[in-house]
Amino acid sequence: MAAPISEILADLPSRFRGPGGAVAVLKDGEVVGQQVWGYADLHRRISMAADTLMPICSITKQMLCGLLTDLERNPTPAMTARGGDPAKQFSDQLGQLLSPELLKDTGLTIRHLCNNQSGIRDYWALTVLWGAKPEGRFSVADHGPLMLERLKSFHFEPGTEYSYANTNYFAIARCIEKVTGQPLAELLSQRIFEPAGMETARLCANTAEHPPPGVGYEGDENFGFYPGVNNIEWAGDAGIVASLTDMVNYERYVNRSRDDSQTWYGSNSQQQKYKDGTPADYGFGLARRKVGGIVTVGHGGALRGYRLFRSYAPDPRISVVALLNQEHGDASGVCDHILKKMMGVPEAQNAVVTPGPEWIGTYLDSDTGLSITVSQGTPGELLVKYHRKPDKFRVVDAYKALSDEMSATLDGDSLVLHVPQDNRTVHAKRVANAKPASDYAELQGAYRCAEIDSVFHCSGSGDMLYGMFDGFLGRGPVHMMRSIGQDLWALACPRAMDSTPPGDWTVIVRRDGNGSVAGVTIGCWLARRLEFTKQQ
Repeated sequence: MAAPISEILADLPSRFRGPGGAVAVLKDGEVVGQQVWGYADLHRRISMAADTLMPICSITKQMLCGLLTDLERNPTPAMTARGGDPAKQFSDQLGQLLSPELLKDTGLTIRHLCNNQSGIRDYWALTVLWGAKPEGRFSVADHGPLMLERLKSFHFEPGTEYSYANTNYFAIARCIEKVTGQPLAELLSQRIFEPAGMETARLCANTAEHPPPGVGYEGDENFGFYPGVNNIEWAGDAGIVASLTDMVNYERYVNRSRDDSQTWYGSNSQQQKYKDGTPADYGFGLARRKVGGIVTVGHGGALRGYRLFRSYAPDPRISVVALLNQEHGDASGVCDHILKKMMGVPEAQNAVVTPGPEWIGTYLDSDTGLSITVSQGTPGELLVKYHRKPDKFRVVDAYKALSDEMSATLDGDSLVLHVPQDNRTVHAKRVANAKPASDYAELQGAYRCAEIDSVFHCSGSGDMLYGMFDGFLGRGPVHMMRSIGQDLWALACPRAMDSTPPGDWTVIVRRDGNGSVAGVTIGCWLARRLEFTKQQ
């Protein structure tokens, strides 16, 4: 049975504890409930409010793609005067922006970027390999061009798979600015915010200059909350600040535009496809997923100290927006909880099935060069770490398990992970549990990846190794490494410039014909298979 919206919202502060939050629920484009609680600034005792501006981070992506679509249909006077197809103007500019290696006979299009199907590695993950410190500075103008010129290959063929990459939207934004000759902030205001009635929303690229009084917090109740420090600039992949009131007006725009293909949202919200014709769950900065069997279209956002999410369920015409000023806040969980309660989705009552003991261990996907770990969860549950954090899988028989978005089967030492969102099936092999050697001195030294211009240093003794990176962003911090198999290591990266950070990087040791260490292959789920050669 559906619960009253007032009852659902009243429970949020105690269910999703933290410094503060702002949530709104709309039905048929009209607000049916709103809850604002806690503090925008704990130190100054300033309460959270519906007009408190917060960075909406990656929710920006759908608005950027909306801007691109609108400009293709309604070009600026400068674009019209230039002549030619507006879409081709953007495509031609992309050809001048990216390195030749990414464009020559690859079939890469600007649509691949819009749909996260480009195969280009994520630049925020790569900042770790370029020597960035988590609280360091990244400038769109100073560092952006240096970043783009170092991207020279893909981690899959464009159009064949999905992989989240902020690089895609950084490039789209720069193309828009170059083709129109106008600042991105001005275009977003004129073509996105004003039509949607987002009166206080604006582009604030510098995360160190977010408008007061909002403060984003790291930490938790056990260790205390403290302001998160951010010094990066982003404009395109993120950068918009907006209030709950702004987002309510945006949801009204979404609801009234959804069936009108002449609007950018009506067009962009249509399901996209992969090169092979398979329907894609992501397109134009909008992610499709099911919540309690209900199809939703939306996106999340994250920055150190903030977690945001907006979700629109087209069939019941319900929008939910959650803005939280805490690093460990579960904004998507807030939206999912509200939608399921409103729709009367019953809590799943699943039989507890005991998994076979062989599941537990580490596996290596030779295609991506990434490790996958499987551990025991609660009874009847397995934790599979394929992306950054472990996904919860419900065991349905001894050697098959399901999550909300994936399925896993085990056949001896072969783990098969079907990931529809990525349009791929992972075939991974178990890695033998190697007894740690008394000394890993042969791994110590410097390794260079010429492609991205990065140097990896490995040091330490026994099986306690450390890794660190140098690049155009400086000399990065030291990361701890742990052995997870024969010639296989995990390099921990729980904090980085962007949040969510990469998590563990997989480090695969490569040996020559004599058995000596020749190099390492380093990758994470956002940036795979980068080859580093050991320096003499």
